[in-house]
Amino acid sequence: MSILDKIVIKIIKEQELIIGPLAWSEAGKVSGLQIIDLRKGEVIFNNGDQKSVVDKLVAQYDRLFGQASHEVSKEAVASLVADMSPAEVPSSLK
Repeated sequence: MSILDKIVIKIIKEQELIIGPLAWSEAGKVSGLQIIDLRKGEVIFNNGDQKSVVDKLVAQYDRLFGQASHEVSKEAVASLVADMSPAEVPSSLK
């Protein structure tokens, strides 16, 4: 599992703590991201730039719930992002 896979799952699970199963429904609307197994928390990137897909996921929650959800996403993955080079970090998580 890549670091970006881990980031996506962590963001969804953190959002799920706040908004419940709606977090998975909203993640399913993001182009380039496919939910494989909701119970196991498995997702895959369908195509395209994975960093862009992460940005789209963060934006999906941001559109619905505002800046607070954006901050939740950033805080949820802070420890994962800390180990990445600045060029690898999706812009929405900087």
